[in-house]
Amino acid sequence: MTSLQSRDMYFLKKLLNLKGDDGFRMNEVLVSQWYIMGLWPLVYSMLLLPTGRSSKNNIPAWPFLVLSFFGGVYALLPYFVLWSPPPPPVDENELEKWPLNFLESKLTAGIHIMSLDFTLLSAFAPFWVYNDMTARKWYDKGFWLLPLSLVPILGPALYLVLRPLLSDLPVTVSKTTSE
Repeated sequence: MTSLQSRDMYFLKKLLNLKGDDGFRMNEVLVSQWYIMGLWPLVYSMLLLPTGRSSKNNIPAWPFLVLSFFGGVYALLPYFVLWSPPPPPVDENELEKWPLNFLESKLTAGIHIMSLDFTLLSAFAPFWVYNDMTARKWYDKGFWLLPLSLVPILGPALYLVLRPLLSDLPVTVSKTTSE
């Protein structure tokens, strides 16, 4: 193992709290961002699972969301490309099932990727908050939350706390005809 690889491994162990207190302190902004990155997949799961279904492709969001726990926005980008609005009406069956559908220095490259990941997740959040707000027909009451969704993590999290439950909304059942 080269000295560069061992240094990278040391920093990774420090970030994962696998290394005890040896007197070295990691940059606290970097450590804070590292921990916040773990919250983004949860926020996107709560935004995409109930109302982020694609109307054309019928591609489920959950595989991309599970991968986003490991790959961040890079795992979500293919879903964003394949997604097509508007979402179909929510069936009563889906309301009952959706919770069940519900995980060189490489360090500097990792920090760069993590920073891009954080920036892209922050940039896409207002769109998905707006999409969720529209699907819940809550835009007239919750419009003031849309500008707040620009604040990373806190804005979308505040929206998630204040939004109405899907079970409080009228359910539309799509009719299918068999020939």
